[in-house]
Amino acid sequence: MPPYAPSVSGLDSDRFSPHPPPPAPAITTTEPVVFSLISWSEGSAIETALLIKSALMYASGPVEFHIVCDDDAKLLLEDRLSLLTHPTHPVRVEFYVLTWQAMLDRIEREGSIKTDHSAGLPGLMKLFLHEILPLNVKRAIFVDTDAIFISDPALLMDEFTRLRPSTVAVIPHHYDQSAPEWFHASRICSCVMLLDLEKLREVRLMDSILYRDSYPTALSPAAFHKMYGPPDESTGKYENVRLGDQGYWWAIVEGRKDIIEPLDFDFEVTSCLLDMYGTSLGDDARTEEEELATHIHTKDTLQEDKVILPKLLHFNCLHGTPIYMEWDGWNDPDEPLNQRWGPALRYHDGYKWIWLNKAKHGPSKMHIEEHHNVMFADEVWALEHGV
Repeated sequence: MPPYAPSVSGLDSDRFSPHPPPPAPAITTTEPVVFSLISWSEGSAIETALLIKSALMYASGPVEFHIVCDDDAKLLLEDRLSLLTHPTHPVRVEFYVLTWQAMLDRIEREGSIKTDHSAGLPGLMKLFLHEILPLNVKRAIFVDTDAIFISDPALLMDEFTRLRPSTVAVIPHHYDQSAPEWFHASRICSCVMLLDLEKLREVRLMDSILYRDSYPTALSPAAFHKMYGPPDESTGKYENVRLGDQGYWWAIVEGRKDIIEPLDFDFEVTSCLLDMYGTSLGDDARTEEEELATHIHTKDTLQEDKVILPKLLHFNCLHGTPIYMEWDGWNDPDEPLNQRWGPALRYHDGYKWIWLNKAKHGPSKMHIEEHHNVMFADEVWALEHGV
Protein backbone atom coordinates (compact mmCIF):
# COMPACT_ATOMS: atom_id res chain seq x y z
CA MET A 1 0.00 0.00 0.00
CA PRO A 2 1.38 3.45 -0.89
CA PRO A 3 2.19 5.76 2.04
CA TYR A 4 -0.55 8.19 1.00
CA ALA A 5 -3.50 8.00 -1.39
CA PRO A 6 -3.57 9.68 -4.82
CA SER A 7 -5.53 12.90 -5.20
CA VAL A 8 -8.98 12.90 -6.77
CA SER A 9 -7.41 14.09 -10.00
CA GLY A 10 -5.43 10.90 -10.18
CA LEU A 11 -2.13 12.76 -9.77
CA ASP A 12 0.31 11.96 -6.97
CA SER A 13 -0.61 14.39 -4.23
CA ASP A 14 2.94 14.63 -2.88
CA ARG A 15 4.18 16.03 -6.22
CA PHE A 16 1.85 19.04 -6.02
CA SER A 17 1.31 19.59 -2.30
CA PRO A 18 3.53 22.30 -0.78
CA HIS A 19 3.77 20.18 2.39
CA PRO A 20 3.68 16.51 1.37
CA PRO A 21 3.12 14.01 4.16
CA PRO A 22 6.21 12.14 5.34
CA PRO A 23 6.81 8.60 4.11
CA ALA A 24 5.21 5.91 6.23
CA PRO A 25 7.67 4.32 8.63
CA ALA A 26 8.89 0.88 7.73
CA ILE A 27 7.11 -1.87 9.62
CA THR A 28 9.61 -4.10 11.37
CA THR A 29 9.15 -7.01 13.70
CA THR A 30 11.86 -7.57 16.27
CA GLU A 31 11.89 -10.96 17.93
CA PRO A 32 12.74 -10.80 21.62
CA VAL A 33 15.90 -12.17 23.12
CA VAL A 34 14.66 -14.92 25.43
CA PHE A 35 16.46 -16.05 28.57
CA SER A 36 15.75 -18.96 30.87
CA LEU A 37 17.57 -18.49 34.18
CA ILE A 38 17.80 -20.29 37.50
CA SER A 39 18.09 -18.15 40.61
CA TRP A 40 17.92 -19.85 43.99
CA SER A 41 18.49 -17.90 47.22
CA GLU A 42 19.04 -14.22 47.82
CA GLY A 43 22.77 -14.49 47.08
CA SER A 44 22.09 -16.06 43.71
CA ALA A 45 19.52 -13.35 43.00
CA ILE A 46 22.10 -10.61 43.65
CA GLU A 47 24.22 -12.12 40.88
CA THR A 48 21.18 -12.67 38.66
CA ALA A 49 20.21 -9.01 39.02
CA LEU A 50 23.60 -7.94 37.67
CA LEU A 51 23.32 -10.39 34.78
CA ILE A 52 19.86 -9.03 33.87
CA LYS A 53 21.01 -5.43 34.22
CA SER A 54 24.02 -6.01 31.96
CA ALA A 55 21.83 -7.63 29.29
CA LEU A 56 19.45 -4.66 29.35
CA MET A 57 22.33 -2.18 29.15
CA TYR A 58 23.19 -3.45 25.67
CA ALA A 59 19.88 -4.83 24.38
CA SER A 60 18.85 -3.51 20.97
CA GLY A 61 15.30 -4.87 21.18
CA PRO A 62 12.76 -6.64 23.40
CA VAL A 63 14.02 -9.03 26.09
CA GLU A 64 12.25 -11.79 28.02
CA PHE A 65 13.47 -13.39 31.23
CA HIS A 66 11.92 -16.68 32.36
CA ILE A 67 13.33 -17.23 35.84
CA VAL A 68 13.07 -20.44 37.84
CA CYS A 69 13.44 -19.37 41.44
CA ASP A 70 12.46 -19.57 45.09
CA ASP A 71 10.62 -16.87 47.02
CA ASP A 72 13.79 -15.25 48.38
CA ALA A 73 15.26 -14.78 44.92
CA LYS A 74 11.97 -13.51 43.52
CA LEU A 75 11.65 -10.85 46.21
CA LEU A 76 15.12 -9.45 45.63
CA LEU A 77 14.73 -9.45 41.85
CA GLU A 78 11.34 -7.77 42.10
CA ASP A 79 12.96 -5.08 44.23
CA ARG A 80 15.58 -4.36 41.55
CA LEU A 81 13.10 -4.58 38.70
CA SER A 82 10.79 -2.11 40.44
CA LEU A 83 13.40 0.54 39.61
CA LEU A 84 13.03 -0.21 35.91
CA THR A 85 9.92 1.70 34.83
CA HIS A 86 10.63 3.01 31.32
CA PRO A 87 13.23 0.87 29.55
CA THR A 88 14.14 1.64 25.95
CA HIS A 89 12.70 -1.66 24.72
CA PRO A 90 9.93 -3.89 26.08
CA VAL A 91 11.00 -6.13 28.96
CA ARG A 92 9.01 -9.16 30.07
CA VAL A 93 9.86 -11.06 33.26
CA GLU A 94 8.14 -14.26 34.32
CA PHE A 95 8.95 -15.98 37.60
CA TYR A 96 8.40 -19.73 38.01
CA VAL A 97 8.43 -20.29 41.76
CA LEU A 98 9.33 -23.88 42.60
CA THR A 99 9.49 -25.59 45.95
CA TRP A 100 12.40 -27.74 47.00
CA GLN A 101 10.05 -30.70 47.24
CA ALA A 102 8.81 -30.20 43.67
CA MET A 103 12.37 -30.32 42.37
CA LEU A 104 13.23 -33.32 44.51
CA ASP A 105 10.11 -35.16 43.33
CA ARG A 106 11.04 -34.59 39.67
CA ILE A 107 14.52 -35.97 40.25
CA GLU A 108 13.00 -39.01 41.93
CA ARG A 109 10.64 -39.55 38.99
CA GLU A 110 13.68 -39.55 36.69
CA GLY A 111 15.11 -42.16 38.99
CA SER A 112 18.87 -42.25 38.47
CA ILE A 113 20.49 -38.83 38.75
CA LYS A 114 21.83 -37.08 41.85
CA THR A 115 24.41 -34.41 42.62
CA ASP A 116 27.02 -33.49 45.20
CA HIS A 117 27.97 -30.29 43.36
CA SER A 118 27.78 -26.91 45.09
CA ALA A 119 24.96 -25.87 42.72
CA GLY A 120 22.90 -28.57 44.37
CA LEU A 121 19.39 -29.58 43.40
CA PRO A 122 18.53 -26.25 41.70
CA GLY A 123 21.54 -26.76 39.40
CA LEU A 124 20.05 -30.01 38.13
CA MET A 125 17.05 -28.04 36.91
CA LYS A 126 19.12 -27.04 33.88
CA LEU A 127 18.20 -30.48 32.59
CA PHE A 128 14.48 -29.77 32.99
CA LEU A 129 13.99 -26.20 31.78
CA HIS A 130 12.09 -27.45 28.73
CA GLU A 131 9.66 -29.15 31.14
CA ILE A 132 9.20 -26.16 33.43
CA LEU A 133 8.66 -23.40 30.89
CA PRO A 134 5.36 -23.32 28.96
CA LEU A 135 5.14 -24.62 25.41
CA ASN A 136 5.02 -21.16 23.88
CA VAL A 137 8.62 -20.58 25.03
CA LYS A 138 10.37 -22.41 22.22
CA ARG A 139 14.00 -21.26 22.42
CA ALA A 140 15.99 -19.67 25.20
CA ILE A 141 19.47 -18.69 26.31
CA PHE A 142 20.62 -20.13 29.61
CA VAL A 143 23.38 -18.31 31.50
CA ASP A 144 24.78 -19.01 34.95
CA THR A 145 24.34 -16.18 37.41
CA ASP A 146 28.07 -15.41 37.69
CA ALA A 147 28.33 -13.74 34.29
CA ILE A 148 27.75 -10.36 32.65
CA PHE A 149 27.16 -9.20 29.10
CA ILE A 150 29.40 -6.59 27.56
CA SER A 151 27.60 -6.66 24.20
CA ASP A 152 24.10 -6.91 22.74
CA PRO A 153 22.55 -10.24 23.84
CA ALA A 154 20.78 -10.35 20.47
CA LEU A 155 24.13 -11.45 19.03
CA LEU A 156 23.90 -14.60 21.12
CA MET A 157 20.23 -15.16 20.30
CA ASP A 158 21.10 -14.81 16.63
CA GLU A 159 23.28 -17.92 16.87
CA PHE A 160 20.06 -19.96 16.74
CA THR A 161 19.72 -18.99 13.07
CA ARG A 162 22.98 -20.73 12.17
CA LEU A 163 22.32 -24.15 13.67
CA ARG A 164 21.78 -27.47 11.97
CA PRO A 165 18.12 -28.52 11.79
CA SER A 166 18.81 -31.42 14.17
CA THR A 167 20.51 -29.35 16.88
CA VAL A 168 18.77 -29.24 20.26
CA ALA A 169 21.44 -27.37 22.25
CA VAL A 170 24.64 -25.36 21.88
CA ILE A 171 27.21 -25.74 24.67
CA PRO A 172 30.77 -24.40 25.09
CA HIS A 173 33.43 -27.04 24.35
CA HIS A 174 36.93 -27.15 25.87
CA TYR A 175 38.49 -30.30 24.49
CA ASP A 176 41.97 -29.29 25.64
CA GLN A 177 40.91 -29.95 29.25
CA SER A 178 41.74 -33.25 30.92
CA ALA A 179 40.12 -34.53 34.11
CA PRO A 180 39.81 -38.33 34.12
CA GLU A 181 38.29 -38.31 37.62
CA TRP A 182 35.37 -36.34 36.15
CA PHE A 183 35.15 -38.49 33.01
CA HIS A 184 36.52 -35.30 31.33
CA ALA A 185 33.28 -33.41 32.00
CA SER A 186 35.33 -30.19 32.17
CA ARG A 187 35.57 -30.40 28.38
CA ILE A 188 32.25 -28.58 28.26
CA CYS A 189 30.63 -25.91 30.39
CA SER A 190 26.89 -25.88 30.98
CA CYS A 191 27.25 -22.27 32.15
CA VAL A 192 26.08 -20.74 28.86
CA MET A 193 23.76 -22.71 26.59
CA LEU A 194 21.42 -22.16 23.71
CA LEU A 195 18.46 -24.44 24.32
CA ASP A 196 15.94 -25.28 21.63
CA LEU A 197 13.22 -26.08 24.14
CA GLU A 198 10.78 -27.22 21.48
CA LYS A 199 13.22 -29.82 20.15
CA LEU A 200 14.24 -30.90 23.63
CA ARG A 201 10.57 -31.65 24.25
CA GLU A 202 10.32 -33.54 20.97
CA VAL A 203 13.28 -35.81 21.78
CA ARG A 204 12.11 -36.05 25.42
CA LEU A 205 15.46 -35.33 26.98
CA MET A 206 14.76 -36.65 30.49
CA ASP A 207 13.03 -39.80 31.62
CA SER A 208 10.11 -40.09 34.06
CA ILE A 209 8.43 -43.04 35.69
CA LEU A 210 5.09 -41.44 34.86
CA TYR A 211 5.37 -42.11 31.14
CA ARG A 212 8.20 -44.59 30.90
CA ASP A 213 5.85 -47.29 29.65
CA SER A 214 3.76 -45.04 27.43
CA TYR A 215 6.32 -43.08 25.40
CA PRO A 216 9.37 -44.07 23.40
CA THR A 217 12.51 -44.18 25.52
CA ALA A 218 13.88 -40.80 26.59
CA LEU A 219 17.15 -39.64 25.11
CA SER A 220 19.29 -39.32 28.23
CA PRO A 221 19.25 -42.79 29.88
CA ALA A 222 21.23 -44.40 27.07
CA ALA A 223 23.75 -41.56 27.10
CA PHE A 224 24.21 -41.79 30.88
CA HIS A 225 24.64 -45.56 30.74
CA LYS A 226 27.14 -45.38 27.88
CA MET A 227 29.45 -43.02 29.77
CA TYR A 228 28.96 -44.01 33.40
CA GLY A 229 27.73 -47.58 33.24
CA PRO A 230 24.65 -48.72 35.17
CA PRO A 231 23.51 -46.83 38.28
CA ASP A 232 24.69 -48.11 41.65
CA GLU A 233 22.86 -51.32 42.58
CA SER A 234 22.21 -50.29 46.17
CA THR A 235 20.99 -46.72 45.58
CA GLY A 236 19.74 -46.85 41.99
CA LYS A 237 21.63 -43.58 41.42
CA TYR A 238 24.74 -42.59 39.52
CA GLU A 239 27.30 -42.19 42.29
CA ASN A 240 30.24 -41.46 40.00
CA VAL A 241 29.04 -38.29 38.21
CA ARG A 242 30.80 -35.04 39.14
CA LEU A 243 30.20 -31.36 38.32
CA GLY A 244 26.45 -31.63 38.84
CA ASP A 245 24.29 -31.13 35.78
CA GLN A 246 27.41 -30.61 33.67
CA GLY A 247 28.37 -34.24 34.17
CA TYR A 248 25.03 -35.33 32.74
CA TRP A 249 25.15 -32.82 29.90
CA TRP A 250 28.63 -34.13 29.10
CA ALA A 251 27.27 -37.67 28.67
CA ILE A 252 24.62 -36.29 26.31
CA VAL A 253 27.19 -34.26 24.34
CA GLU A 254 29.47 -37.26 23.87
CA GLY A 255 26.65 -39.70 23.23
CA ARG A 256 24.74 -37.55 20.76
CA LYS A 257 27.18 -35.28 18.94
CA ASP A 258 24.68 -35.13 16.09
CA ILE A 259 22.33 -32.92 18.09
CA ILE A 260 24.76 -30.74 20.07
CA GLU A 261 26.93 -27.95 18.66
CA PRO A 262 29.79 -25.98 20.26
CA LEU A 263 29.45 -22.32 21.25
CA ASP A 264 31.86 -19.66 20.08
CA PHE A 265 34.33 -18.65 22.81
CA ASP A 266 33.25 -15.00 22.38
CA PHE A 267 30.23 -15.86 24.51
CA GLU A 268 32.07 -17.74 27.25
CA VAL A 269 35.16 -15.78 28.22
CA THR A 270 35.73 -17.66 31.44
CA SER A 271 37.98 -17.16 34.45
CA CYS A 272 37.68 -20.82 35.43
CA LEU A 273 41.04 -22.48 34.77
CA LEU A 274 41.48 -20.61 31.49
CA ASP A 275 42.55 -17.10 32.58
CA MET A 276 39.93 -15.54 30.31
CA TYR A 277 42.08 -16.80 27.40
CA GLY A 278 44.41 -13.85 28.02
CA THR A 279 41.81 -11.30 26.95
CA SER A 280 41.68 -8.00 28.81
CA LEU A 281 40.77 -4.35 28.70
CA GLY A 282 43.42 -1.92 27.46
CA ASP A 283 45.54 -1.28 24.36
CA ASP A 284 42.43 -0.24 22.46
CA ALA A 285 44.25 0.23 19.12
CA ARG A 286 45.39 -3.39 18.97
CA THR A 287 44.60 -5.20 15.71
CA GLU A 288 42.85 -8.56 15.55
CA GLU A 289 46.14 -10.16 14.48
CA GLU A 290 47.92 -8.68 17.50
CA GLU A 291 45.08 -9.74 19.79
CA LEU A 292 45.17 -13.30 18.44
CA ALA A 293 48.87 -13.54 19.28
CA THR A 294 48.09 -12.91 22.98
CA HIS A 295 45.51 -15.70 23.35
CA ILE A 296 46.20 -18.59 25.71
CA HIS A 297 44.41 -21.90 26.23
CA THR A 298 43.08 -21.98 22.67
CA LYS A 299 45.55 -24.45 21.15
CA ASP A 300 43.87 -27.64 19.99
CA THR A 301 40.44 -26.08 20.48
CA LEU A 302 37.82 -24.99 17.99
CA GLN A 303 38.94 -21.41 18.66
CA GLU A 304 42.57 -21.94 17.62
CA ASP A 305 43.66 -19.35 15.02
CA LYS A 306 40.41 -17.43 15.56
CA VAL A 307 40.45 -14.17 17.49
CA ILE A 308 38.21 -13.98 20.56
CA LEU A 309 36.06 -10.85 20.68
CA PRO A 310 34.54 -10.93 24.20
CA LYS A 311 30.78 -10.53 24.42
CA LEU A 312 30.00 -12.25 27.72
CA LEU A 313 32.31 -12.54 30.73
CA HIS A 314 32.00 -15.53 33.05
CA PHE A 315 33.57 -15.07 36.50
CA ASN A 316 33.52 -18.64 37.77
CA CYS A 317 35.93 -20.50 40.07
CA LEU A 318 36.38 -17.48 42.33
CA HIS A 319 36.43 -19.64 45.41
CA GLY A 320 35.76 -18.41 48.90
CA THR A 321 32.74 -16.21 48.31
CA PRO A 322 29.10 -17.05 47.53
CA ILE A 323 28.65 -13.80 45.56
CA TYR A 324 31.38 -13.36 42.97
CA MET A 325 31.27 -9.55 43.04
CA GLU A 326 32.45 -9.76 46.66
CA TRP A 327 35.55 -11.83 45.87
CA ASP A 328 38.62 -10.55 47.75
CA GLY A 329 40.64 -10.56 44.54
CA TRP A 330 38.75 -7.53 43.24
CA ASN A 331 40.48 -5.50 45.98
CA ASP A 332 43.96 -6.80 45.19
CA PRO A 333 45.83 -4.54 42.72
CA ASP A 334 48.29 -7.37 42.01
CA GLU A 335 45.59 -9.93 41.13
CA PRO A 336 45.85 -10.62 37.35
CA LEU A 337 42.11 -11.13 36.88
CA ASN A 338 41.40 -7.84 38.64
CA GLN A 339 43.94 -6.07 36.43
CA ARG A 340 42.39 -7.49 33.26
CA TRP A 341 38.66 -7.30 33.96
CA GLY A 342 38.09 -5.66 37.35
CA PRO A 343 37.17 -2.26 35.87
CA ALA A 344 34.50 -3.90 33.67
CA LEU A 345 32.96 -5.66 36.65
CA ARG A 346 32.95 -2.52 38.78
CA TYR A 347 31.36 -0.48 36.00
CA HIS A 348 28.50 -2.89 35.39
CA ASP A 349 27.98 -3.56 39.09
CA GLY A 350 27.86 0.16 39.85
CA TYR A 351 25.66 1.15 36.89
CA LYS A 352 22.38 2.30 38.39
CA TRP A 353 19.15 0.56 37.48
CA ILE A 354 17.39 3.90 37.13
CA TRP A 355 19.80 4.83 34.33
CA LEU A 356 18.08 2.15 32.22
CA ASN A 357 14.92 4.31 32.20
CA LYS A 358 15.82 5.97 28.92
CA ALA A 359 12.31 6.03 27.43
CA LYS A 360 10.98 8.70 29.78
CA HIS A 361 7.76 9.35 27.87
CA GLY A 362 4.84 7.09 27.07
CA PRO A 363 3.53 3.99 28.83
CA SER A 364 5.82 1.62 30.67
CA LYS A 365 7.22 -1.26 28.64
CA MET A 366 7.63 -3.50 31.68
CA HIS A 367 5.58 -6.66 32.23
CA ILE A 368 6.09 -8.95 35.22
CA GLU A 369 4.22 -12.16 36.06
CA GLU A 370 4.74 -14.90 38.59
CA HIS A 371 3.66 -18.53 38.46
CA HIS A 372 3.21 -20.72 41.52
CA ASN A 373 2.36 -24.42 41.79
CA VAL A 374 4.38 -24.98 38.64
CA MET A 375 4.00 -28.46 37.18
CA PHE A 376 6.68 -30.30 35.24
CA ALA A 377 5.77 -31.64 31.81
CA ASP A 378 5.59 -35.24 32.99
CA GLU A 379 3.07 -34.23 35.67
CA VAL A 380 0.97 -32.38 33.10
CA TRP A 381 1.03 -35.43 30.84
CA ALA A 382 0.00 -37.74 33.69
CA LEU A 383 -2.86 -35.41 34.63
CA GLU A 384 -4.10 -35.25 31.04
CA HIS A 385 -3.94 -39.03 30.65
CA GLY A 386 -5.32 -39.97 34.05
CA VAL A 387 -2.11 -41.67 35.17
